[in-house]
Amino acid sequence: MTSRRTLAAVLAAGALALTGCAGDDLDSSSDSPSASADKGSITLAGQNFPEATLVASMYQQLLEKEGYAVQVKLVDSRDAYMPTFPGGVDIVPEYVGGIVNFLNTQANGAKAEPFEAGDGAQLASDGQSLLADAGISLLDVSPAPDTNAFFVTQDYSDSQGVTKLSDLEGTSVVLAAAPDCKGRLDCEGGLSDAYGIDVTKVLGLGYASDQTYQAVIDGEAQLGETSTTDGTLESQGLVVLEDDREIQPAQNLVPAASTEFLDANPDIADVLNPLMAALTTEGLTELNGRIAVDREKPEDVAKSFLDDEGLL
Repeated sequence: MTSRRTLAAVLAAGALALTGCAGDDLDSSSDSPSASADKGSITLAGQNFPEATLVASMYQQLLEKEGYAVQVKLVDSRDAYMPTFPGGVDIVPEYVGGIVNFLNTQANGAKAEPFEAGDGAQLASDGQSLLADAGISLLDVSPAPDTNAFFVTQDYSDSQGVTKLSDLEGTSVVLAAAPDCKGRLDCEGGLSDAYGIDVTKVLGLGYASDQTYQAVIDGEAQLGETSTTDGTLESQGLVVLEDDREIQPAQNLVPAASTEFLDANPDIADVLNPLMAALTTEGLTELNGRIAVDREKPEDVAKSFLDDEGLL
């Protein structure tokens, strides 16, 4: 997933963060619940960029192991599932800055002063009243920080002398990014307001998607959106520009749950919190690379990691 806020993050080869679609627009990536449903059903929603898909698979495998039937619905952006969360959605793999600032703009308007804490746990605490009002509870915050990031080709960086976002001040660019990037303070809005970059067009090709990478490589866009745990950039001749004016808040991974659902199923915390403790930024970058570069399936990478950590 601001002139200092986020998205959604995320991730890896692309994730974090995100206004609009109805719940029935959700694309289901797993319509068939797991066979064992001793503890009932869970609807898990999330975004479908690689890192978010990976983490959603980790949640699903852990919850199914505990006897829950899990239905997974992955969509392009946060604003596609939030109208049904909580209510139609029980759990979401989230990013602290993304969800807190989403709720902030929903409650206080698009120009609301964003939450900017650089520490994920502090940001979760700062946003507690917004979360409580929305009926959402955050479980343990992962120590793995991840933020939105913007990249250019290595050739563009070298030829134009561009290594940080402020080097683009006064420059006109086309931006390839998440569909909800326009106006967001951690995306187009922040690039325009905080950095003075003239974003002439936003191509809504996806967060860290193959289409976003290709648009920048082909010169259709000069700037693309990804995450700081993207393990694919170097192999594609791409490089992240430093966010030297710090428009991105902490985007630590965190399970977000319907408070009502969590109250009825308190064991969910015992299932997911150990996963949060096991995730690190370095580890996520390596796992993301296995998906995006080595073309391993997210569910296989997820299972391998969970097995290695003794969580399955």
